[in-house]
Amino acid sequence: MVGVVEQVINPKKRVFLALVLVSAIVTAIILYLIWKVTFFGLASIVAWLPAAFGIFVAGVILFLFLGELAIVLAILGMPLPKILYFWAWKAINFLFPFAVGLGRIFSVPRSKVEQSFVAVNNALVKQHHVRVPSNRLLILTPHCLQLDTCPRKITRNVENCAQCGGCSVGSLLKLCHQYGMHLVVATGGTLARQLVAKARPKAIIAVACERDLTSGIQDVFPIPVIAIFNQRPFGPCFNTRVDIARVEEAIRLLGEGTPQHGSQQS
Repeated sequence: MVGVVEQVINPKKRVFLALVLVSAIVTAIILYLIWKVTFFGLASIVAWLPAAFGIFVAGVILFLFLGELAIVLAILGMPLPKILYFWAWKAINFLFPFAVGLGRIFSVPRSKVEQSFVAVNNALVKQHHVRVPSNRLLILTPHCLQLDTCPRKITRNVENCAQCGGCSVGSLLKLCHQYGMHLVVATGGTLARQLVAKARPKAIIAVACERDLTSGIQDVFPIPVIAIFNQRPFGPCFNTRVDIARVEEAIRLLGEGTPQHGSQQS
């Protein structure tokens, strides 16, 4: 059994899972200490207040640890009720800032924590077996995918792309035409949120750096997101690229009526 766990929960996922578990334990200890310290003060106000606060603390602790358990079970491929996926995501979003803080204490780079978060996210989406109509599937990409010397304006209308092959945008647009999907190119997080709100997708394939993917996944919750890291041969935010094969694999994973094969990045 240990061997199976080692194979399924790869090192990328383990980083975030370990930090989230430690965060949950620390949070539970802090909540218990708060309850313990305030016990007599609460009792002096109303006799039943310590019990009520204790039930609340116990509920939060149960929520955190059940969320962590649901994440692990989902990654291991075990079928879970929809409510537990939602529970797991709530726990992840609540504990993420604590995980980042713990990572800083233990000298784990934020980018590594974010990469692990994305890996866990993708695993959860896969195990949830999300399938949506292609016309409700959105590919969301950053503007830095466009060649910096390209004169065409594509952030408001990606159809302005000439598909010259100079960058990844043309290949993504071709995929969208092939599968009947939507593609939007955003210049930043604010515009990305506006475009998502306007498109109202049921699932998203997002291409970006670690920081933007992490914040974006949390911003659009509960919309499921398959996240794909962009390639940065010239450094961040400049003439970036994306593996088109991975994007197409994500389309096949999420789109109704598209053949599924292989597995998407984690």
